[in-house]
Amino acid sequence: MGLFTDAYDLFSITLIIKIIGRVYYGHREGENRYETPPEVVSALVAVALLGTAVGQLVFGRLGDLKGRRRVYGFALLLMVFSSLASGFSICIRKTCVLLTLGFFRFFLGLGIGGDYPLSSTIMSEFANKKTRGSFIAAVFSMQGFGILASSTVTMAVCSIFGAASKNSEADVAWRLILMLGSVPAAMTYYWRMMMPETARYTALVEQNVMQAAKDMEKVLDVTLSQIAEEDPLPPTPHPYPLLSWEFLRRHGPDLFACSSTWFLVDIVFYSQVLFQSEIYKRYLDKKEDVDVYQETFHAAWIQAVIAVCSTIPGYFFSMYFIDKWGRVKIQMMGFFFMALAFFSIGIPYYSYWTTKEHHKNKVFMVLYGLAFFFANFGPNTTTFIVPAELFPARFRSSCHGISGAVGKVGAIIGSVGFLWASHRKKEDGYPKGIGMKVSLIILGGVCLLGMVITYFFTRETMGRSLEENEVEIEEQDNL
Repeated sequence: MGLFTDAYDLFSITLIIKIIGRVYYGHREGENRYETPPEVVSALVAVALLGTAVGQLVFGRLGDLKGRRRVYGFALLLMVFSSLASGFSICIRKTCVLLTLGFFRFFLGLGIGGDYPLSSTIMSEFANKKTRGSFIAAVFSMQGFGILASSTVTMAVCSIFGAASKNSEADVAWRLILMLGSVPAAMTYYWRMMMPETARYTALVEQNVMQAAKDMEKVLDVTLSQIAEEDPLPPTPHPYPLLSWEFLRRHGPDLFACSSTWFLVDIVFYSQVLFQSEIYKRYLDKKEDVDVYQETFHAAWIQAVIAVCSTIPGYFFSMYFIDKWGRVKIQMMGFFFMALAFFSIGIPYYSYWTTKEHHKNKVFMVLYGLAFFFANFGPNTTTFIVPAELFPARFRSSCHGISGAVGKVGAIIGSVGFLWASHRKKEDGYPKGIGMKVSLIILGGVCLLGMVITYFFTRETMGRSLEENEVEIEEQDNL
């Protein structure tokens, strides 16, 4: 439910921005009327991603220093209260509303960022090596359902408000959509607090094997030796600190592989803003012909269709094949087919896709859906899994947080940088950029680079016991 709420909060903003444009920017002239200015769109999108990057670093490190369970609940509470605060946004004047919305979305991002490394690490440490990939992928798949939920809730709210009120009430509608994101997180808090600390953390980091055994009896009908699988538990923690030269010598290549591939896939995954704006233009009615609720409903409907037809199936394919094919093969395959989709859209973009005869060609939507499908049946899922499997227990959450934070820098580049770069002429408040064709070809190149880095640097973790991370280091110390 943490990952479900993360996706709900992060992806609902693209729909909320449409309502905000109607409520606060009706005074703009010409085609820009009802359009939220690009600098406001960029700020609202980027501030949550920036908060997420900071949260991944902070909570990832705290998860190793203080324990997974102790900080897991705090990250959830931060998400709950920030979602509620985002809806209230203190005041009703435009400038004040947008500033406070951005402020609270930063703290929402902190909570979301904390959930990434903690959820992945906890799931990996409770799982066994045969099904660990599927379990972590199942946790991550809730992102797809969170995206679908944000679309569904938006459609429901718009339908109710459209039938029962006037456009002047839209200022309440977007606040309600944001605040409803706190409900699933709040419902989960009790069970998070009842969850024991993972046995691997208690035994390997806190060096309390007896307590680890007792904790496991509360959750699973297995002994600690079964959890440890075939490798013995090392008697003492490793002496070197995080990001020391010794750490970089032993784990630097793995951290580079995890961080760089996450960075590259997030550039591509979050650049969906590029596509969504184009899809909305193709399939939505003109703003003058619909009211605020109809426009937002149609945009949410398109997002829901994409989630059902490509996003969620991609997650399920990953769950099924991740422990059969391995992480590296799926990651390389995903990058490759994403690159093909981007090249297929990008190379003939102006000469074919934007012509009058093919402007509403359904193949465009299919290619866009395939890019999403292979992102999730590929690197978007595997980059979440691999950092939770490659590092010793006392660095696991920290390294996952570092990898994810680097990824969110890529997300800011993808969602904001390419949004501005995609305009080949000055329009709608955007300066002249490199255009959609070049932007899409660059994104395809980014995917090919991700495939190359995966091939040369990413280690396969399928069938690998987590205790191998501890044993390998112990063996190196004995050499």
